[in-house]
Amino acid sequence: MEYGYLGEVFGRPAPERMSWIDDNSISEGADMWVVPGESTEYIVGLYRRACVHADDTIAALGLDDVGTVPWWTEGQQEATLRLLVLRMIVETARHAGHADVVREVIDGAGGRFPGDSSYPGDADATWWQEYVARIRDAADR
Repeated sequence: MEYGYLGEVFGRPAPERMSWIDDNSISEGADMWVVPGESTEYIVGLYRRACVHADDTIAALGLDDVGTVPWWTEGQQEATLRLLVLRMIVETARHAGHADVVREVIDGAGGRFPGDSSYPGDADATWWQEYVARIRDAADR
């Protein structure tokens, strides 16, 4: 998300490719779990590199500079750097490690916020069960 919201949106694409973007499995939540063969060092390093890239964007631009978020609804794609930094703070707070897993078990909600119907897991119990099975299979391997 850092590479997207605090990079690509402002014409500063990620300097590396991620498999879940290349094969579009991001639309199935593939960016939210580790697949067999991805090491802890790779995942942590990717996040740290993305954060450095985001920090560089923040340093280079003003908080009122406007970027275009291509994956948002047409006509509502413009956002200031200030808004997107705030969004990333909220995302980090909501999805901070295992605390998010515990919260999801307690409240049963996934997605960007409670009741987010755009999140497939909230809308389709079968999809969610299949998704969890893929993650468990990857963890077992």
